[in-house]
Amino acid sequence: MPHIRVEIVEFVDSGQPGWVACTFRDADAKLHRIIDKIPLFTAENLWSDSTYPQPGIIECRVLERIPSPSGNLVRISIEPYHYELTDEQSEFVINEADLHPGSGWQ
Repeated sequence: MPHIRVEIVEFVDSGQPGWVACTFRDADAKLHRIIDKIPLFTAENLWSDSTYPQPGIIECRVLERIPSPSGNLVRISIEPYHYELTDEQSEFVINEADLHPGSGWQ
């Protein structure tokens, strides 16, 4: 499954299995924030006393590849994975170079 890298920036809630906030930037450099369960972003054992930021991933689905003079772009959706979105947006245009194939934890 393709994924994009995110930065896990803070611990949010201790409800099992623990919730964190992560961020990533789209092709226009706009910062997006997602809050969800730790295992959706990383295999690391993070908690409130962990050091942040930490690297993570979110799985996505590629909807469209967009040629661009400054580098190819892709429109992705994270909606099928039911992440808790802070801005209710589930589709994003990102630089194709930020898209990674396969599992990010291997």
